[in-house]
Amino acid sequence: MRFLIITSLLSLYLVWRVAFPLGKTTAARWALSTLLVGLILHYPIIASFWGSLASPEVPREILLTLAVGFMSLLLLALVLLVRDMLGVLVWLVCKNPGRALLGSRRLLQGLMVICLLLAGYGVWQAVKVPAVKRIEIALPGLPTEFDGYRITHLTDLHVSRLLDGARTAQVVARANDLAADAIVISGDLVDGSVEARRNDYPALAALSARDGVFASPGNHEYYSGYQAWMAVFAQIGIQMLPNRHVVLRRGNAELVIAGVTDPAAHDRRQPQPDLAAALAGVSPDASIILLDHRPGNAPHNRKAGVDLQLSGHTHGGHICGLHWLVARFNNGFVSGLYQQDGMQLYVGNGAGLWPGFAIRLGKPAEITEITLRASP
Repeated sequence: MRFLIITSLLSLYLVWRVAFPLGKTTAARWALSTLLVGLILHYPIIASFWGSLASPEVPREILLTLAVGFMSLLLLALVLLVRDMLGVLVWLVCKNPGRALLGSRRLLQGLMVICLLLAGYGVWQAVKVPAVKRIEIALPGLPTEFDGYRITHLTDLHVSRLLDGARTAQVVARANDLAADAIVISGDLVDGSVEARRNDYPALAALSARDGVFASPGNHEYYSGYQAWMAVFAQIGIQMLPNRHVVLRRGNAELVIAGVTDPAAHDRRQPQPDLAAALAGVSPDASIILLDHRPGNAPHNRKAGVDLQLSGHTHGGHICGLHWLVARFNNGFVSGLYQQDGMQLYVGNGAGLWPGFAIRLGKPAEITEITLRASP
């Protein structure tokens, strides 16, 4: 609903600031207005007839084309809003220069071209196979037997019609090339129903690591048939951790990987996140890594003795500048490594994203290789 309200307001703003200034006749203004509104609202319109808001089921080429159009208009709206604010400020001081700045047709046309080029680049950045990001994280109390333990962290794969099986296979191959001790996925593996993704999700079955592949559900798992997807993940070798944990051992040393469900479970009458249940029976001496899709839960999770939380959900904020707004909705966490009163939180930018907002500018997708280090 919020997505529909925001896009509707955006379309009205662009009709006022683009269609009316550029249209020389009433017919031209109506035609341009229809085009703008159609592009801005294309996603809910398509989802009403083919697929769902989680994943519209139309050819990938159409989704890419519409994404470039939609994102160029979104960028244009943001730029015009800044221009209008500056124009009003100048007008209040100088009168005539402000009017020129607010109404310049040539400036508007130039901004449209720039935004279109930026959108094309941003959509390409969004769908290309992500690069590997390597980091080291020192955990106080980590047994020396696990010093140098390597984890490949994936999040927000969003396997969909846009990020299809062929692209997913490339992501999986790149992740497997790291030959990690464990692969973990912190939610939002898929978009769309099991039937819709029947040719895409099998690529995930190739994920392989010495100690296994572990995952927690994200909010998008609940939008398209949670129970069905949980069964599929089990069949293809991904060990899901819905309020559960596993214990990895090196001799007598233990490392716990736990996972919790997502708050989206509430509306689907599924088990709510329960960290106490996830850590039930865990040795007090064990180091704990928690897979929690939402980084905003970190202040709560640290109180339970979690040493490292791995999250996603934010996609890094998508666009430089926009990431500040995204952080405000996630307790200040949006991308990278954070210290949280003795606990560490790593928020991955994600290896994919939701097809409804397919752009990345300055916030690249990533496959993260984490090397654990023992720290006094």
